[in-house]
Amino acid sequence: MPVLLALGAVVAYANCLSSPFVFDDLSAIVDNPAIRQLWGGAAAGTAAGGLTLSGRPVLAFSFALNHAISGYAVWSYHALNLLIHVAGGLTLFGVLRRTLRRIAFFAPGPDLPALAVAFLWTVHPLQTESVTYVVQRAESLMGLFYLLTLYAFVRGVDVRARREENTPGPESPQGRWWLGAAIAACALGMATKEVMVTAPVLVLLYDRTFVAGTFAGAWRARRNFYLGLAATWLLLAFFVMSTGGNRGGTVGFGVGVTPWAYGLTQFHAIARYLALIFWPRPLVFDYGTFWVTQVGDILPYAAVVAATIGATCWALWRRPALGFAGGWFFGILAPTSLTPGTIQMIVEHRMYLSLAAPLALAVLALYRWAPRAASGIVALAGIACLVATVQRNTVYRTGLALWSATVDERPGNAMAQNNLGLALFRLGRIDEAMAHYESALRVDPNNLEARYNLALACARLGQLPAALENYAKILALRPDSADVRSSYGAALLRAGRRDDAAVQFQKALQLKPGLAEAHANLGDLLFDGGNVAGAAVEFETALRLKPDFAPAHCSLGNVLARQDRMADALAQYEEAVRLQPDFVDAQINAGNALLQLDRLPEAVAHYETALRLDPSAADAHNNLGYVWLHTGRVREAVAQFEQALAARPDFAEARRNLAEARAQLPSPP
Repeated sequence: MPVLLALGAVVAYANCLSSPFVFDDLSAIVDNPAIRQLWGGAAAGTAAGGLTLSGRPVLAFSFALNHAISGYAVWSYHALNLLIHVAGGLTLFGVLRRTLRRIAFFAPGPDLPALAVAFLWTVHPLQTESVTYVVQRAESLMGLFYLLTLYAFVRGVDVRARREENTPGPESPQGRWWLGAAIAACALGMATKEVMVTAPVLVLLYDRTFVAGTFAGAWRARRNFYLGLAATWLLLAFFVMSTGGNRGGTVGFGVGVTPWAYGLTQFHAIARYLALIFWPRPLVFDYGTFWVTQVGDILPYAAVVAATIGATCWALWRRPALGFAGGWFFGILAPTSLTPGTIQMIVEHRMYLSLAAPLALAVLALYRWAPRAASGIVALAGIACLVATVQRNTVYRTGLALWSATVDERPGNAMAQNNLGLALFRLGRIDEAMAHYESALRVDPNNLEARYNLALACARLGQLPAALENYAKILALRPDSADVRSSYGAALLRAGRRDDAAVQFQKALQLKPGLAEAHANLGDLLFDGGNVAGAAVEFETALRLKPDFAPAHCSLGNVLARQDRMADALAQYEEAVRLQPDFVDAQINAGNALLQLDRLPEAVAHYETALRLDPSAADAHNNLGYVWLHTGRVREAVAQFEQALAARPDFAEARRNLAEARAQLPSPP
């Protein structure tokens, strides 16, 4: 049975092992220098801020471990996510089969229903966000520790029960070890994600429901154990305070959102989660921010949620086993449903653990009321879930696919529109990207991220007045943004306003001395002004801060080329190309260095790659034409020079080269 469960998980998630980092993966993993040191990762998990890793040292250490194994190659991150998920499914199976023995659920025996629930939970498409989206390991790893806490408790009381049946007396050392393991798992969970806060309460509820029979009996039998579980709350409090108490201003009771305003949105959220359990489509990566403006809008959802809560309260009193299932569902959702947040109202990964309770109720009802048909129905449901999960994982294969699917479902989501624009921008589809940035700003005129990305796109297309206007608007609202000042300075430099650019770079570095982009931009300013040595220092500083910063490698290559250190320059260009294969300028510069080193075939390969990436790259056309001209391929040289001039009519060097090439053409007979 465990092999079947693990195999189902592997089949469901095998197609996601090469899916790229997306969204918060970039800030929490790719751009997070803290995880580049194995033991530094855990320390970084106690740092203030709103990153997914902030205040979560065990989670941060797991990503540092991945970085030590594979750097930024995604396979190890996905493999560990899958391993965690499989372990969670196996632990759930263990908890269920031991629990069903306690309530004498022997219709087909406890193992088959337990396997059915665990299998459906493992392959259910609602789990994809917690498994395939790398950074949401926060949810799945916390879920594993949550389940391990309960499993170790169940094992501990099972050992004691067996001992009392045979030789009544003091609790066995083995039982104490299991209860100690439960406390340790609970502590690790507290250091992984804040939702773990309800674990001690739910273990006590489990004890009252399935073991002791009453809360008082559970307390009398295991007072020290519960004191140990409660002590882990102190650990959680420390980690929460390490982020400023509100995860960098994104979640908490002091972030500008009232519990009432946020709480009203959760009726819709919980009703949505309940619907997705039994019909998991459409799944949406990001639902966007919304607020309830009229109470009537939420009445249908509130009725569903109120009825479910009412049924849970009744069952806790009259049918404790059913009540525990409801307590599990709402108890795990409670921390994120009751604590106000600024950006996440409906989030599918919150259902990672809560999903187990409704599935268990549905499967056990089938085995109780339709035992002959139950296994067949569960098998069909399992196959359907597995296929749906495989299909859902294809959406994560590219950022473009993920955000396109999200915008299709939520076109009024400003964040999704902005991120779709960003995905298009990275593919060089600048005009399409700008359209989505503008859509985001129509939905939310105060979306500074979309305005910043629009400014970058304008600068890329040479629309410098529009870019400068957008940067100025952002800085009027957020003057302390080092990143914006750095990019603003780069646009000013391109506009020929060198002194203004220098001011922006200096302000950016005062605000954020470790901003690699600002050092690189200052280096460009110095290089443009002829201060080659000063530029080299800035580029080298940028690369110390961010070793995988491709533009800085390319710019340092330009410095080395200016110093006639062509082999060293080539090494920098090739590193830039390795880090960013679609970096057109680096491809062209690598070709130029190879040309200087008289390695013509390799130079041609780089020019041709640049032209595949950007057919309008005038420098690549001109330089490739130069190679053809000096290797006797005059007609091909003429064609390249003509294309260079078509792309840039004022390209004087290409015009001179074209004249020289035409002069070498054979005269017509």
